Amino acid sequence: MNLSYWEIKSWFTNIDYTIVGSGIVGLSCALSLKERFPNANILILEKGTLPQGASTKNAGFACFGSLSEILDDLTTHSEEEVLEIVSKRVEGLQLLRKNLGDEAINYLQYGGYELFPEEDEGLYEICLSKREQINSLLNPIFKDDVFSLKENSFNYKNIKQGYIFNQFEGQIDTGLMMETLLQKAQSKGIKILNNIVVEDYDESNNSVLVKTNIFEFLTSKLLIATNGFASELISEPVKPARAQVLITKPIKDLHIKGTFHLNKGYFYFRNINDRILFGGGRHLDFKGEETTALSQTILIQSNLETILKNIILPNTPFEIEHRWSGIMGVGNQKKAIVKQLSNHVFCGVRLGGMGIAIGSTIGNDLAQLID
Repeated sequence: MNLSYWEIKSWFTNIDYTIVGSGIVGLSCALSLKERFPNANILILEKGTLPQGASTKNAGFACFGSLSEILDDLTTHSEEEVLEIVSKRVEGLQLLRKNLGDEAINYLQYGGYELFPEEDEGLYEICLSKREQINSLLNPIFKDDVFSLKENSFNYKNIKQGYIFNQFEGQIDTGLMMETLLQKAQSKGIKILNNIVVEDYDESNNSVLVKTNIFEFLTSKLLIATNGFASELISEPVKPARAQVLITKPIKDLHIKGTFHLNKGYFYFRNINDRILFGGGRHLDFKGEETTALSQTILIQSNLETILKNIILPNTPFEIEHRWSGIMGVGNQKKAIVKQLSNHVFCGVRLGGMGIAIGSTIGNDLAQLID
């Protein structure tokens, strides 16, 4: 494709910062850069018509980790590391709410619940026995107990009758959040081009040649914020993890309200507009879900429907209206990778399925790497 003089002059001349990925991290990074360098020429390239990874495809959980997930993290991380991970998530959620406003993202703090299937006796007892210990661990962050016990007020079936309740968790409207972020970026003069795939780049002493599926151009700095797709461009310990989701048609007199976790957070569901949004299940096929294919599988979708029928909505007829997938970036460690890769190339990736919680701070941290 041959660009015109006007296209070259207006879009691809004197680019200070090029960001790959228009999700939460990429947009937050661009806004932070614009605040620091008001006259900077900033360009964001997005491979999809909409943000392609998980930013517009997630479940809208404003969460920082269920009790069983935190206990699981403590098997591979120190207490100090887990405390830092949770703290980063809490700070990120506060920054997101501050930057966009609760109304603009429809933030609702209904609390979060962890459910335990009846056959999961061992995990349930461990969580009960460790609850006070984790409350003490998290007290420096929240200044109050995070996890308490509640009875089965939503009448779920085939579960332990006690929920573990987290008073600090909430939910947002993912679409509203991304619309607001995109509008804010565009209002600051940040250029966003969609359906552009960055295939490679070459770095020289003073700039980076960005090679896309359509054209090439020079930029002073390149910042990679593609999370689950990062391995296509850089060699960092981050791999894709697909999350499959479904949503029901509206259900009359739906009484469920809040965000809910099952199986150490690998299953998750919530209410939204009189519907149940339900996702997860990648633990059923870790290797198969290590993919960037935005498709669904019978194995996971059938499991989601079975749990809907047997646990969540046992006495309520429902129909599935939509199914979709998003791509997360995960690794052996929960800590995100925010680093300078070379003289002019930087990255902010591996959000570990916590993009809503930490995307804003990771984007800001990425921008702060620039001198």
